[in-house]
Amino acid sequence: MKELSLPQYEFTYRTENGRKYIFDKIRKKFVAATPEELVRQHFVAYVIDEKGYPEGRIGNEISLCLNGCKKRCDTVIYDNYGNPCAIVEYKAPNIDITQEVFNQIAVYNIILKVRFLIVSNGISHYCCRIDYESGKSLFIDHIPEYVELLQ
Repeated sequence: MKELSLPQYEFTYRTENGRKYIFDKIRKKFVAATPEELVRQHFVAYVIDEKGYPEGRIGNEISLCLNGCKKRCDTVIYDNYGNPCAIVEYKAPNIDITQEVFNQIAVYNIILKVRFLIVSNGISHYCCRIDYESGKSLFIDHIPEYVELLQ
């Protein structure tokens, strides 16, 4: 796997029937250690440790229903009142971040109506701020601190 542009963190792993699993401290269980999952675990650790996101305000693999179709957000960040304020979509490091990835996360936002959309493949990270009053989206050059999500 390509080296990630995120800090290195210690994780708990286990191997079962030849498959490697990583402990997801948000979901409180071991999950398959796929390349995309490793990006998720590093990114979540990064926003907790470096950006001040409270662990209890992060949800992984959040199910949604849109027009009768089940969808699943990789990560949803919630505000102090339990309202979603950001969606994060992860891709494996070998997957390029394209318009198609943003289209995918935009579909989730039809339901959640968050102000921040974040996409990461562990190497490149993009954040888009949605201004619902003007109807415009603006890419920002950083991953916001948690307090910025709340403003």
